[in-house]
This record gives sequence, structure tokens and C-alpha cells, in this order.
Amino acid sequence: MMGKKKKKKEMEESQEKQTTENLQEENTMLKEEQDKGSDTEHDEHCDKADDLILQQKAQIEELNDRFLRTLAEFDNYRKRTIKERSELIQNASADMILTLLPVLDDFDRAVTAFDNSTDLGALREGIVLVQQKLRNLLGQKGLEEMKSIGEAFDTDLHEAVAQVAAEKDEDRNKVMDEIQKGYLLNGKVLRFAKVVVAN
Repeated sequence: MMGKKKKKKEMEESQEKQTTENLQEENTMLKEEQDKGSDTEHDEHCDKADDLILQQKAQIEELNDRFLRTLAEFDNYRKRTIKERSELIQNASADMILTLLPVLDDFDRAVTAFDNSTDLGALREGIVLVQQKLRNLLGQKGLEEMKSIGEAFDTDLHEAVAQVAAEKDEDRNKVMDEIQKGYLLNGKVLRFAKVVVAN
């Protein structure tokens, strides 16, 4: 009976040992699978991060390229505007000079007439016509003569070069005489009128 008990005990110990070994082996296998799974997850996570980094780099390169193109376009625009402004100023001068050439021709004819004529009345009349022609041409370009004498002194239009005593109270602070005419170009002061003001 002892032998049976001993055998039974040995068998139970052997089964326990085998069960323990089986459990250990299963645990090892599970751990290996988990490690493989976590490696796979880690690899997938790294791949996603690498893809995201590549996308960000591509986006940065695209934005940098856009920025450089915009900067170049702005620089070209600035250069083109400067060139156009310069050409506009040159062409405006050319247009004005072309307008004044007929007046210059008239003055040349008047000088020639001085050499050949003794009729001062006719010469004066010719000079007055040239002056009117010049005023009309400049008027077409927007030039206006300021009316100053008898007007109230205005620092936005007049430059006082002298003062005189006012004969009447209503003449105080009014322009009494004009030393040099003032002109407006398209409503803006081109040249201030130099005037004598009553005090």
C-alpha cells in the first residue's frame, strides 16, 4: 500500500511538474507574442510618425517656395512701378514741351518781326497774342492764375513780402498789391503769390 501511495505521489508530483513546465512555456510564448505585437505596434507607430514628419517637411518646403515666389513677385512689382513712374514723369515733361513748342515758334517769329518792322503797335499786338496763346495752353493743362488784390490775406495762398498801413478799417488784413502772381495747378497751389498786406 505504501508503494501505491508513493507511486501515486510521484505521479502527482510529475503531473504538477509537467503542468508547471507547460504553464511556464505558455507564459514564455505569450510574452514572446506580446513582444512581437508591441514591436509591430511600435513599428507601426514609428512609421506613422515618419510619414507625418515627411508630410510636415513637404508642407514646409511648399510654404517656403510660395514665400520666395511671393517675395520675388513683390520685388518685380516694385521695380516695375518705379520704372513706370519714371517713364510717366518723362512722358509728362515731353507732352508739356510738345504743347509749348508752337508758342516758342511764335516768339521766334516775333523776334524776327522786331528786326524788320517799325510799327510798335503791331509788334505789341503780336506779343499779346502769343501771351494769350501761352495762357490758354497752360490753362488746358490745369493752370489757374490766383486773384489776390483786394482779397483777404490767406497764408495758404499768399506770401507776405511787405506791409503797409491800412487807409480804411475794412482794408485791414487785405492784399493791397501783388509783387509776383500766384498760380494753382488743378486746384493745388503751384506757386504762392507774393503780396503786400495792409495792417
